[in-house]
Parts: sequence; C-alpha cells; structure tokens
Amino acid sequence: MSGPALGLLEVASIARGHVVADALVKKAPVRLVETAAVSPGKYLVVLDGEVADVEEAMAEGARVAGPHLLDRLLLPNADPQLAPALAHQFTVREIDSLAVIELVTASSALRAADAAVKAADVTLVFLRVARGIGGKAYFTLSGALESVEAAVLAATSVAGDGLVVDAQIIARPHPEFLAQLASQP
Repeated sequence: MSGPALGLLEVASIARGHVVADALVKKAPVRLVETAAVSPGKYLVVLDGEVADVEEAMAEGARVAGPHLLDRLLLPNADPQLAPALAHQFTVREIDSLAVIELVTASSALRAADAAVKAADVTLVFLRVARGIGGKAYFTLSGALESVEAAVLAATSVAGDGLVVDAQIIARPHPEFLAQLASQP
C-alpha cells in the first residue's frame, strides 16, 4: 500500500516509540515506511496511506506517545518520490546538477523535500532522516541547474525558521563522487 499521505511522528523515548508504531498500524490501514531509533535517543515513525487513514493513525500514535511526543508532520498530498527516497531506493545515473540540503529536524526535511520536488522538475535522489547524524536530516536533488536552483529556493523557504543548516549545489558532479554517494547506507 502506498498512498498520497505521508506522516511522521518523533518520539522522545525509544521504548515508547515502539509502542506508538504498533498502535498506529493497529488503528488504521497504513504502511510503516520507516521506524528507527535515532540520535540522541529518539524514535521516528514514518507512515503512508490514504489521507484519512494516516490522519487516524497519527492521532492514535500521538495519543499513545503522550508527553513523549516531540514532533509530528502530516503531508496530505506527499510527492510519490518521498517514500522511496526514505527507503534509499535510487540508481546512480548521469546528473547535470546535484543539491544537498541539510536541516535540523526530520519533519523540516520531509516538508522541504516535498516542496522542492513539487516546485521544479527535479528528482529526489536521497533522503536521510536523523539516523546516525545526531537527529538532523538531509536530502539530495538532481536535475538541470535552473530546476535544482528553483527547488532549493522552495525547500529552504518552507523548511521553517532556523531549521536549514546549509544548502549547496554541485554543478556536473563527478561520476566517482556519484558512485560513492550511491554506496552510502
């Protein structure tokens, strides 16, 4: 199942995060895109499905998380590129330009990535949220230089005040660099 809505819950307790993930899939027919313990001792739950189902599941997840809920995000019409990018499903090919956008939180990264791919003709190459990077997140986009520039502008404008760490564009990235990028877990 893959639907038009994507949701994220960030929980302050790893143990409670497991309970939250279980509770929300019991509540509504949604798919867990990713669940993970992340630095510094938090738990992320990313889900997708039909809008009403994701809303219902997230409400249950937030209820179960209680005071352990740190953040949540609902993207009711999420771009279909987001879920595969979270699962690291991409292929290296010749790329005209590549952008790397680094953010402070997982929800700001999902919000920014969604805006970027909707704003311009770009491909979401990679999306990493929180795991192994101190709770931060980043994503990469590829496309023609002018499209990548437009996508970066859209992403940084919706990310949220103070949530963009950096945004860089690499014109004509070298194939060896791209191969290394593809081999990252």
